[in-house]
Amino acid sequence: MYKNILLPASILSGSIIGAGIFSLPFVFNKLGLLAGFLSLIIFAFIYALIYFIYADVVLRTEGEHRFIGYSKIYLGKIGFWVSIFVGLVQLLLVLIVYLILAPSFTQLIFGGSYVFHLLFFWLAGSLMMLFNTRKIAWFEFLIVLGIFSIIFLVFFFGVNNIDFSFIQNSNFNINSLGIVGVVIFALSGVMVVPEVVAYFRESASPLKFLKRSLLLGSFLPALAYIVFVLGILGFSKNVSVDAISGLVGYAPGWLIIFLGCLGFLSLASSYVLVSLNTRHIFEYDFSLSANLSKFLVIFIPPALYFLGIRGFTEVISFTGSIFIPLEIILLILIWIKANKLRPTNDFFDSKITKATLPFLLAVFLIVLVYEIIKLTPAPIL
Repeated sequence: MYKNILLPASILSGSIIGAGIFSLPFVFNKLGLLAGFLSLIIFAFIYALIYFIYADVVLRTEGEHRFIGYSKIYLGKIGFWVSIFVGLVQLLLVLIVYLILAPSFTQLIFGGSYVFHLLFFWLAGSLMMLFNTRKIAWFEFLIVLGIFSIIFLVFFFGVNNIDFSFIQNSNFNINSLGIVGVVIFALSGVMVVPEVVAYFRESASPLKFLKRSLLLGSFLPALAYIVFVLGILGFSKNVSVDAISGLVGYAPGWLIIFLGCLGFLSLASSYVLVSLNTRHIFEYDFSLSANLSKFLVIFIPPALYFLGIRGFTEVISFTGSIFIPLEIILLILIWIKANKLRPTNDFFDSKITKATLPFLLAVFLIVLVYEIIKLTPAPIL
């Protein structure tokens, strides 16, 4: 079971549980806990369908490709250029976000220079990215195990002070929609689906377990987030934007250190998998050599950081509100074209897929329009 389901599920879960986890307690506490938890469950299911669709595209298509390659094959030149913006640029920005955020967690444990911690995190993540998917799966499994251990520790010590009256007192209103963008970012792991399929190919695991591993990998982060939010709120009602600084003075020092470990592990896990996927985009979709692809992935993110791209909040907001909905809409269009050109595949019933597509398109189009309206400045009267 661990080889065929848990290890590949860890690849997906490890990529999903990242920076987004620390934004959830503040947003959920402000806009509604029940709305937040229901959104996590609903979107975990929606993302599972998206992951099935992407895996279906990967299995239908001969050769090694990633998101940009599939866009070029099925959507032509326009799809290729749009996917560069939606896919590659997004991944590079996400890597920069992890570089910006990681030192703040390791400094909680060890102290010292911010730049030193940034370079340490970058070096460790870059070295792990050099391994193949099968070896990285073991690394991700151990990290996900550590993440869940810390999250349940936080819940265990905070559960006695949790106020469960939010279940009865929750009201849903237009402000609750603000939760959706945060949840979409926190649960997103679309780009790593080809790496999960690559694990099955490299390990010769039966493909019949692929759907189960994708389903498990989709719902484990949602469960972790619910437990984490409840645990944080149990320690303090003074919830900060980053979920940690608001605990100072309320939570014991050992908990702050454990949360620092949680931050480092979750970001390291995501950094390795995003780096691996970006490396494969350069290698498979742009036909660059393996060594040049590794070089670009290792050095572009820190270079952009030191050139001045350091706005954590701005990068997160733009990525979650614009890139991810566009990415999923593009992926659905890719599947529609792939199903027409290569209709035979046993992985996923195309009738089920076709029935869910209007719903999925509607969801992410609504999210995209809503987020664009939010980002549009109000007219001056």
